[in-house]
Amino acid sequence: MRGLLFSAAICLATSPALSDPLPSWGSTENKSTIISFVESVTDPTSPDYVTPADRIAVFDNDGTLWGEQPVYFQLIYALDRLKTKAEADPSILTSDILRAAAEGDLETVAAGGVEGLLEILAVSHSGMSVDAFQDDVRAWLDEARHPTTDMRYDAMIYQPMLELLSYLRDEGFQTWIVSGGGVHFIRAFAESAYNIPPEQVIGSAGPTEYVDGQVMKLPGIDFVDDKEGKPVGIDSRIGKRPIIAGGNSDGDFAMLEYTTAGDGPRLGILVHHTDAEREFAYDREGHIGVLNRGLDEGPDRGWVIVDMARDWEQVWPE
Repeated sequence: MRGLLFSAAICLATSPALSDPLPSWGSTENKSTIISFVESVTDPTSPDYVTPADRIAVFDNDGTLWGEQPVYFQLIYALDRLKTKAEADPSILTSDILRAAAEGDLETVAAGGVEGLLEILAVSHSGMSVDAFQDDVRAWLDEARHPTTDMRYDAMIYQPMLELLSYLRDEGFQTWIVSGGGVHFIRAFAESAYNIPPEQVIGSAGPTEYVDGQVMKLPGIDFVDDKEGKPVGIDSRIGKRPIIAGGNSDGDFAMLEYTTAGDGPRLGILVHHTDAEREFAYDREGHIGVLNRGLDEGPDRGWVIVDMARDWEQVWPE
């Protein structure tokens, strides 16, 4: 009998249900809030119980699941590819923005705003099939390195967020990416990086056409999956209002607002970049990941504001 009891105790102590689902998160109130929410919506005896079919969680990508400084990683890819194309054919540099981009002048590129970015993407991303484009993205991820960390870009994913995604899936959630980044770009690595299949990625998209067995990427933009576009993308692709939304900037405000405005239990999460030593510290000013309204209104809306320096014991996967 004693042996049986001992074996049972060992099983209970090592049971996944009793282990820490978020080991890279510090023992803070924010971690407790997230775990308590998940437990309440997955417990059939809880008044907040949500059926698995409605357990949908959506997350921004840039600055929420992986880094985004000094500029969006997709833009760095676009600049690399634009430079290569321009070396072969300088005539493609038909504007000041394109010429600045080919020279690596990020200040001028940033000053060009969304219109300048779209112009760069139109030249660097179009004229190839979706399959060829995604193969090229994966090849770039294999060779490119971040200018300050010297890490692979797809290694600069946040370990605490990987744990959160895994924890949610273990508890019967669908996990979706809803990003302002290009849908074809993110689909190239989402499964290997986050275990999120390509069909669960929503992103900005340009026009395409079918030609001889291939879907070809064309210049231009059809849909911008940012700000108010995020709830529109969620509605059109998922068809249900999520019960969890995670972001890091005011570009994600509408997505969190839409998610938490529904009936029943809801959770909004904002990653606040406060850790200049292990990552980057930024919020209210800058050209990437600006967070004003979320900081001002998020606490009153009951959103969890994750303080990276305080709440995360580890940033990058080991």
